[in-house]
Amino acid sequence: MRKKRFFIGLLCACLLLCTEWTLAQDEQEPELPRIYARIREKTLPILLEENSSSLALIELLKAGDLVVEMQDYGGFEKVGDLPEALPTNDERITTQPGDVILYQGNSITIYYDVNTWTFTRLGRIQDCTQEELMTILGDGDVSATFSLESEPTSEG
Repeated sequence: MRKKRFFIGLLCACLLLCTEWTLAQDEQEPELPRIYARIREKTLPILLEENSSSLALIELLKAGDLVVEMQDYGGFEKVGDLPEALPTNDERITTQPGDVILYQGNSITIYYDVNTWTFTRLGRIQDCTQEELMTILGDGDVSATFSLESEPTSEG
């Protein structure tokens, strides 16, 4: 009889733990999709922040890829104009290489060095060192294609 109670108690404990684990999994927020920046034949995955600015960027990209002509600014970033303003979630932050930032609602920047200012973080380039990023961005102007897809979409 004691063995039977022990096994029933063990079974109940296992069911309770499994239920709690399942509920914890269900409570997790859905992960935002990644976007991608294609620059000089290299595709950079960008893990997005969870804010209204990133959601608005996703909506903009649902209409198609976005080509942004980017210029060097200040020796720490490439910046280019967006076709329309996005909502801002500005806060004072210090950027790190790989940060993708919304500046003044209408410019997108890719940081390859640090800078402290008040702006909105859109996301962060994944799996790319500062040196690799500087090589990809290169000197001078660069064209960046932002997309929801990791590969260029074929026309036709």
